[in-house]
Amino acid sequence: MFFSKSSPVPRRRPALQSGEVVEVCGVPVRLRVLAQARRVSLKLDLRAREVIATAPSASRLTEALRFAEQRADWMSAQLAKLPQPLCLAPGLVLNVDGVPTRLEKAAMRISPRLKPALAEDPARLIASGEGEAYARAVVRALKSEALARVRGRTEVYAARLGRVCPEVSVADAKGRWGSCRQAFAGKPAQIRYSWRLILAPPTVLDYVCAHECAHLIEANHSPAFWEVTAKLYPDVKKARAWLRAHGASLHAIR
Repeated sequence: MFFSKSSPVPRRRPALQSGEVVEVCGVPVRLRVLAQARRVSLKLDLRAREVIATAPSASRLTEALRFAEQRADWMSAQLAKLPQPLCLAPGLVLNVDGVPTRLEKAAMRISPRLKPALAEDPARLIASGEGEAYARAVVRALKSEALARVRGRTEVYAARLGRVCPEVSVADAKGRWGSCRQAFAGKPAQIRYSWRLILAPPTVLDYVCAHECAHLIEANHSPAFWEVTAKLYPDVKKARAWLRAHGASLHAIR
């Protein structure tokens, strides 16, 4: 009886899926399909510390992955520039709305709360819990503080534009400090901000609020939009420069 061993049939790589994470030269690359995209592109996600490879359709995800492979050196260099993650733990001092604030652990289980500065002692944010539970409690307090702050500034800027104040919320957006959806079909306008703005200087938070409120007039980034923004907040360049220089540090806090 004669036996022969045939050549192995190469396995086809499973079709790439939107949301899938592929490691490219040690860099995590998340694939994403975005119908509005006009071309394949790469973007650094500061919060997740990964690269987003975007394609206009699922059929072009392979092209997006090849593009990431071609830019492996660039991706590695960008990730290397990111500040190291900073854990929210007792003893850490954060600038909360421009005020140095020390994180402290409560002796008993309480709702997280901010305490104003006393004499030479800094302001304090007191929370209970251990490890990640403690960090989540701190974030809840920061989100509450951020919501109150951005809501107040949004009311001011919307009034200056003669517009009804939109619905305001905070989230942990990956790539935007804020987003605005104009009113339509009887639904009110909505603005969502990154809660991390409460860790930026108050002037920077004010700029982002002015920027998003300007979208109530101009739903684009045309010269007309920037003219509206500058009327609300004149020092646009300085605030944008601060975000470019320090935005990654805000996203490193977790």
